[in-house]
Amino acid sequence: MGSCKENQQENPQQSNCEFVQGPIIVGAGPSGLAAAACLSNHGVPSLILEKSDCIASLWQHKTYDRLKLHLPKQFCELPLMGFPEDFPRYPTKSQFISYMETYASHFSIKPKFNQAVQSAEFDSGFWRVKTQDFEYSSEWLIVATGENAEPVIPEIGGMEIFQGPILHTSLYKSGSDFRNQRVLVVGCGNSGMEVSLDLCRYNANPHVVVRNTVHVLPREMFGFSTFGIAMALLKWLPLKLVDKVLLLLATIILGNTDQLGLRRPKTGPIELKNATGKTPVLDVGALAQIKSGKIKVVVEGVKEITRNGARFMNGQEKEFDSIILATGYKSNVPTWLKGCDFFTKEGMPKTPFPDCWKGSEGLYTVGFTRRGLLGTASDAVAIANDIAQLWKTNKDCRSSCNSHIILLK
Repeated sequence: MGSCKENQQENPQQSNCEFVQGPIIVGAGPSGLAAAACLSNHGVPSLILEKSDCIASLWQHKTYDRLKLHLPKQFCELPLMGFPEDFPRYPTKSQFISYMETYASHFSIKPKFNQAVQSAEFDSGFWRVKTQDFEYSSEWLIVATGENAEPVIPEIGGMEIFQGPILHTSLYKSGSDFRNQRVLVVGCGNSGMEVSLDLCRYNANPHVVVRNTVHVLPREMFGFSTFGIAMALLKWLPLKLVDKVLLLLATIILGNTDQLGLRRPKTGPIELKNATGKTPVLDVGALAQIKSGKIKVVVEGVKEITRNGARFMNGQEKEFDSIILATGYKSNVPTWLKGCDFFTKEGMPKTPFPDCWKGSEGLYTVGFTRRGLLGTASDAVAIANDIAQLWKTNKDCRSSCNSHIILLK
């Protein structure tokens, strides 16, 4: 099969095929925007394909109203442009979206929206990327769909007979929709804890399922960001020792969380995050509600959903009005990237951090480091530097070839 460029040369009337001079970027979230901005800074054009109708669609369409950044803004900035100085330490959802829109405008980034990539495959020296109604071709492909592209919906027996609503946190907006209800929250990560806290504000009665171990840390320690403290200590101390310091301080501030049904893993929070991607819960008030009894912790897993509630592994059954699945997200790369062994079956790069940003044959990834927006920024800079060198080499080669042709004439 020939490339899109070759097809266009053979059939210039073909209107559903386009050769892209620079890289094709799949995804217009923070990762895709950061990559495009860094490339633009080197004078390299790019094309972003986005399946939704806007940038940062996860933030715009699949997050709850009260969401704020979990980390201070200095750890969440994209390359080449920081947050406005008047933004608070932890920007709100609307402020982060505003930052993304300003970022895209500043770097003249104009994605092609409503272009859902159905397949991308390396063929005859080019990446062929097909959407529902078009085909694009380029020497480079940047996968920027990220770790959180699709909601994870667990298969729990009986879900089809439950009388109330069952929804993933990607569809949850506000506790006002669950006022005075008994709500089962399945999952105890940051989303599960914050949704439970939001439900309390509307006099709901949340029960959060904590089936596995979990690290809960205060968002701040003695007025300083816990994440910032960890980053500072890692410059001087071994990772395991930093974990011990964090856990000691967390116990002093929060108390023994094991007594609340929140058992800590044996592996420290930073080591666990680096190894598995499991993020510690940064507490913003849910722990106090657990201590007061307003949020009930259920340590048994859900065995099945019943008509009026749920039955747990210990045989106990409880009634609920609604069920919220705080079960996280997953990569969608395996559904569309074809003939490539760079990714695992779970859609994560096989090459570990910090070298996970570059594959072979012009393939790059941004936003798969398990290190949040800091990792995204690092990837984007590295990718742009690498492609810019190739772009300059190719440009010099083309100029040299053109000059040689002129001399021959």
